[in-house]
Order: sequence, then structure tokens, then C-alpha cells
Amino acid sequence: MTDHKVKIATTSLAGCFGCHMSFLDMDEKLAILSEYIEFNRSPFTDVKHCEPSDIGLIEGGVCTAENVHVLREFRANCKILVAVGACAITGGVPAMRNYFDLRDCLEEAYLHGAGITNPQIPDDTELPLLLDKVYPVGDVVKIDYFLPGCPPPADAFLQLLLPLLDGKAPQMTGEKLHYD
Repeated sequence: MTDHKVKIATTSLAGCFGCHMSFLDMDEKLAILSEYIEFNRSPFTDVKHCEPSDIGLIEGGVCTAENVHVLREFRANCKILVAVGACAITGGVPAMRNYFDLRDCLEEAYLHGAGITNPQIPDDTELPLLLDKVYPVGDVVKIDYFLPGCPPPADAFLQLLLPLLDGKAPQMTGEKLHYD
């Protein structure tokens, strides 16, 4: 393992945070891993911007202009960028809206949905601008590695990270890796 702690940045774009929860499922292995890594941006640290990092883990697809900004910031600041989970790799469940016109989705949700008392489509400038579709992260920036699953199992994170900590390319194989 390396002499210095490897800096890891993580974020969740259009996703459910399931991949982050799976990461935490490493349980006691996290304590061992913490000897070799430090988080400099993640939901665990609440740091808002991606600082220079050795490894970036991206969960979720890209559905807003803000997601594009965060993803590009990660690519610019991370030596290695990993798409984690089905949403990052393919768009996942959020990409189900890609089969419909965005305007139709908004109208159904905010104007015609059950129990609507004040029908209006939100247009507050504080809300992130929605993109026409949900995109896999690889459609926006170059991705170095893909960690499949919904979510990937905790051991798959170790299978990815341990070789990277040694400066080697991970060999992502085995029954623990799945594309569901």
C-alpha cells in the first residue's frame, strides 16, 4: 500500500444513495481501509466542491445542469474516475423518464397528478435546471472504471479499491459483480 493516504471524493447525482450505503456495508473493513484513504469530498464530509483527489466515485445519472457541473468538476480534479452502480453506468431507474417528453412528465406530476391542490410546474430559479434526458456519466465525461450493480455489493468496492491503492488496475471479475 501507498505511504500516503489516498484521497477519495464521492458524490451522488441522480440516484438513491444506495451505492453509498453499500460502500458503508463494508462494516469493519472500513476501519482497515481508513488507514489508507481519506475522504476529501463526500456526503460523509459535507464538503461542497471537489478538491484534487486520487479517486472519484460517482453514483447516479446526470439529469440536471448542476449534475453536469459536479461531474465535470470531478473529472477535472480526480486522477481516476469510477462510475458506480447502474444509474451512473446506464442512467438506471431515473432514466425511465427518457421514454417520455420532459414537458409531459412535468405536467403529469404537477398539473394532473392525484391530490394536486395548486397546479403549477415549479419554475423557481433556485431549482436545478432539468436536462431533456437522464444521461449515463460516461456520456458527459471520460470514465476510467465501471463498478456495476444496483447497488454494487460492498466487497466489489474492495475489489476495485485495493488494487488502486497499490497503483494497479483492478480486475473486476467474479460472481459478486452483477448488472441488475
